[in-house]
Amino acid sequence: MEKNVNNHKLRVCVATCNRADYSKLAPIMFGIKAEPQFFELDVVVLGSHLIDDYGNTYRMIEQDDFDIHTRLHTIVRGEDEAAMVESVGLALVKLPDVLNRLKPDIMIVHGDRFDALALATSAALMNIRILHIEGGEVSGTIDDSIRHAITKLAHYHVCCTRSAEQHLIAMCEDHDRILLAGCPSYDKLLSAKNKDYMSIIRMWLGEDVKTRDYIVALQHPVTTDIKHSLKMFELTLDALISFNKRTLILFPNVDAGSKEMVRVMRKKGIEHHPNFRAVKHVPFDQFIQLVAHAGCMIGNSSCGVREVGAFGTPVINLGTRQTGRETGENVLHVRDADTQDKILHALQLQFGKQYPCSKIYGDGNAVPRILKFLKSINLKEPLQKKFCFPPVKDNISQDIDHILETQSALAVDLGGTNLRVAIVSMKGEIVKKYTQLNPKTYEDRLELILKMCVEAASEAVNVNCRILGVGIGGGIIHQHELIHGSSFCAAELGHIVVSLDGPECLCGSQGCIEAYASGIALQREAKKLHDEDLLLVEGMSMKKEEVVSAAHLIQAAKLGNSKADSILRTAGTALGLGVVNILHTMNPSLVILSGVLASHYVNAVKDVINQQALSSVKTVDVVVSNLADPALLGAASLVLDYTTRRIY
Repeated sequence: MEKNVNNHKLRVCVATCNRADYSKLAPIMFGIKAEPQFFELDVVVLGSHLIDDYGNTYRMIEQDDFDIHTRLHTIVRGEDEAAMVESVGLALVKLPDVLNRLKPDIMIVHGDRFDALALATSAALMNIRILHIEGGEVSGTIDDSIRHAITKLAHYHVCCTRSAEQHLIAMCEDHDRILLAGCPSYDKLLSAKNKDYMSIIRMWLGEDVKTRDYIVALQHPVTTDIKHSLKMFELTLDALISFNKRTLILFPNVDAGSKEMVRVMRKKGIEHHPNFRAVKHVPFDQFIQLVAHAGCMIGNSSCGVREVGAFGTPVINLGTRQTGRETGENVLHVRDADTQDKILHALQLQFGKQYPCSKIYGDGNAVPRILKFLKSINLKEPLQKKFCFPPVKDNISQDIDHILETQSALAVDLGGTNLRVAIVSMKGEIVKKYTQLNPKTYEDRLELILKMCVEAASEAVNVNCRILGVGIGGGIIHQHELIHGSSFCAAELGHIVVSLDGPECLCGSQGCIEAYASGIALQREAKKLHDEDLLLVEGMSMKKEEVVSAAHLIQAAKLGNSKADSILRTAGTALGLGVVNILHTMNPSLVILSGVLASHYVNAVKDVINQQALSSVKTVDVVVSNLADPALLGAASLVLDYTTRRIY
C-alpha cells in the first residue's frame, strides 16, 4: 500500500485566480479530494473569479462540489498597468491572515499571472512550501518574467514538457525537485467523451450550426504593448466579420488593456452582430467540446497552442503573446498584421482542416504523477531551497579561515602512460589537476614534470592556494602518521628488489617491483607481444596509429591470451613478493593497493602472501582503494602531514 513519508496528512492549499488556471488545477484538486487518507485540501479563491464582468467563475468551483475556505477580493478595477500593481499589493495585504489561519504544509500555485506572483511571494515569506505548476515554459510579454520569478520562489516544480524541464534545470533549480508530469488539463481532455456535444454547440452558437463550421475566438491584451495588441484585435474582428462564419468570442481576461478591448468589441457591434456570440465565460467541460469540434480557433490564448492541439483543431495564433511556446502542426502563426488581409488569408487556409492530434503537453496521466510527487515531499527536509549553480571560479577571500583552508600541496604522479600534477587542499580536495602524456626519455620526463609544477604553482596564486611543498611517492602510515625517513625518501616501495636478474628498471637497477608491475612495464611487455603479432586475439582490434598500452595487455588476457595472462600473473607475483617483504619488515594491519592496475593485482598479491609470508602476518587485510585519485592524494599527504605538524 502506498505510504506518505510524513507522519500526518499533508495539508495542501490550492489557490485559484481565474477561469484559466482553474482548468489546470481542478484535476489536481479532484485527485487530492479522492485521497483523504493522505491529504487535507483547502481552497482559496481570489482574482477575477469573484468579478461579475468576468463571469463570477467561482460558481463553477462550487458546482464541482469543492468547499471554498476563503474568498479574497483582490482585483483593483481599472484594467491598466497601475491596477495590476495595486491588485498584487492588495493580495499581499490580505493573504498573510489567510495563510496564518490555514497553516498549509504546501501551497500549489499555477502559471504566470500577477495574482499567482502575489500568492508565491506571500507563501515564500511565510515559510510555506510552494509547488509551482507549468514552470519552465517560454511565451511572450510580462508573463515570462512573472513565471520565472515564481519559479525562483517555488520549492517544487511540475512541468509539462521536456523543454520546460531543461529550462528549469538551466535556471539552477534542483533536478530532484522537478517533476515532468504533463499538463493536468490533458487528463480531462484526453478522457472527454461526450456524445451529446451537438447540444452544447447549439446552446452556445445557435440551432443551425454544424460541427467544423464555426470559429472560437479568444484574445487577451499584451500588457507590454497594449496599443499594438488593440490594433491587432481590431483587425481580427474585421477579418472575422469579413469571413462571415458563426463565431463564439469570449471576453478578454483582466489584464491591463482589457477594458479598451471590450470598447473595440462594442464599437464594432460584436455583441449584437448576427454571426457572433459574445460571452464572459464557458465552463471548461463545455469549452473542450466547443474547441474540439470547431472549424478553427483564433486568438492569442495559451489554450490555443496547448490544449486545442489534443483535438487537431486548426489554430491561428496572433501576435507575440505565445512566442516561444511549443506547438503542434495545427498552429499557424500571424506574428504581425497591418491590415485584416493577412488574418483573413490565415482563416481561409486553416478553417475546416483536421490535423493529427498532438500530445506535446501531456499523455493524460499527469494527476497520478503529481499526487505521488506530493506524497514524496518530506516536511522534515530543510525549508530553505538550494540552487544548483554551474561551477564558477571562487571569490578570493582574505579572512584567516579561508587561508587556513587553502593550505595546499603540489602532488606528482609519475604514471606509466600519463604524468599528473595536482593542487591538493588541506581538506583533500583536488583544486586543479594537470595531465600530460609521459615522454619516452628520462630527460624529457624531468623537463615536463618541472614545467607542469611551475604552471600549477602559478595557478595556485590565482585560486588563493598556498603551496607548502611538492609530494612524490608512496607512503607508510604508522600510528596515524606518515613515515618520512631521514631525507624524506621513505617508502620507495616500487624499488624493492624482488629478483636479482629481473628486467631493468628506470632507476638503473634490476628486478624492482616497478620493472614488473608498473604501467610502463606492462606497456613494454605488451609492445613486445604486439611486435611479434602475439597480442591481438579474437574480439580485439587496434587502429593503425593507436599506441599499444597496458590496457591492451589486460584486455588480451581477459579474452584468453595465455601469454598476456602469464605476464600479468608474473607482475602480480612480483608485487606480492614486495608486499611480503614489507609485511616482514613493518607488520602492518592493512595493505591498500591503489591505481588503475590495483584491481587486477589484488588477488595475486593475496595468493603470494598465503604462499610466502610467515603465519604471523598472513591475516593482514589487502584492499583496493576506492579514492578517485589515490596516488595524488597520497603524494599530497606527505607534504601536508609534515608541514602542518606542531611538533616535529
